[in-house]
Amino acid sequence: MLWINYALFRLVAFPLQFLPYPVLHFLGKQVGRLLYYYPKYRKRSLSNLALASSLNLKNDEIILLAKQSLQNLAITALEYPRLYRDKAIINAFCDNSETVSHLIHQGKGVIFFCGHQANWEILFLEGTYRMPGVAIGRPIQNHLLYEWILTLRQKFGGVIIPPKKAYKASLQALKAGKFLGIVGDQSMPSSSFYSSFLGRRAYTSNLPALLSERTGSPIIVATIKREKYHYRIHYSDPIFPEGDPSLQMKAVLDLFEKSILETPSEWLWIHNRWKQPRLEGLTPSCRSDSLVIIFKEEISLQEYALHLRTLYPTEQLTIFVPAHLYFTHESIEVIPYHHIRDILQKDYRFKLLIDFTNNPLIHRHYKRLSVQKVLQFKHPKEFFHYAFPSLFPSSAL
Repeated sequence: MLWINYALFRLVAFPLQFLPYPVLHFLGKQVGRLLYYYPKYRKRSLSNLALASSLNLKNDEIILLAKQSLQNLAITALEYPRLYRDKAIINAFCDNSETVSHLIHQGKGVIFFCGHQANWEILFLEGTYRMPGVAIGRPIQNHLLYEWILTLRQKFGGVIIPPKKAYKASLQALKAGKFLGIVGDQSMPSSSFYSSFLGRRAYTSNLPALLSERTGSPIIVATIKREKYHYRIHYSDPIFPEGDPSLQMKAVLDLFEKSILETPSEWLWIHNRWKQPRLEGLTPSCRSDSLVIIFKEEISLQEYALHLRTLYPTEQLTIFVPAHLYFTHESIEVIPYHHIRDILQKDYRFKLLIDFTNNPLIHRHYKRLSVQKVLQFKHPKEFFHYAFPSLFPSSAL
């Protein structure tokens, strides 16, 4: 199957490498429009855009940005074959490369922090076209396709480091006066470091700050924007270690967040940036970073709210409760309802719906928005036992 998938990719990629960039961008926009109707990508994009409270988007803006971000993804994918064929970087430039070039030429290492903006592959290609560098890259399952991607990424002399060897190889590269590229905008729930990112708690690898502290190399935030059929790369001022790696990481993330706010349509919104640390033992189908729960008549709602926070300590939690049972909770959004129409809100935040009313109207409504999974239970006790049987055995409930 790996051979078949790789052969199909090369068959599609071959004619694309001869097309000019304006044509690739036109085709990418059409493919992106189709991608929007793929439920997984559409619902993730809509939910993540709605969760990014710093953007303060209205529903029509959420839909528009979701479509534009998938068009950006499609353009990026279609540019791979052309970038593979190009002998030089002809569609990108850096508007302030002097400071970094000066540091590199002095034999000082630099850590580039970047993310999935516009065509993020160009950041490494343009950088290694001018100066020696390495980057950390996670392999994909299809090793044949990954070898092709490696050939593209390393075509100008750069080297991709696998995550297992990242720390040691990164230290060696920085001490040798090379730049190190880290795509650091993906969620890292296993990390001990978190901060507010686009208005929500986000876990991030603090490897850039740890390497900066160890080597004295500054971190530079590298951002990229699309301008018609070309790309503009911009480097921030160097951010040197100041004793507290957390403060340095926060400064880095603040700069990167600012660049997303400027062009949100060019960021990769299909990644669940706000994944939270998983509670060990939680049933996989119950895991999500944003949930909506519909309660019916029940006298122990406050007790169940405490149980919910046990299962989901930091996730986005919204619960609908009958109006006469309304209560408040400092970390849970509680919405009272009198009628089912009060529940059918056009809210794109939620990825998982847990319903105790078993009302098909509710299920259909939220699945048309961004909910990817619906779990139905007759009673909250059934849910807690299903979600975490060792913590909530049926006998205890």
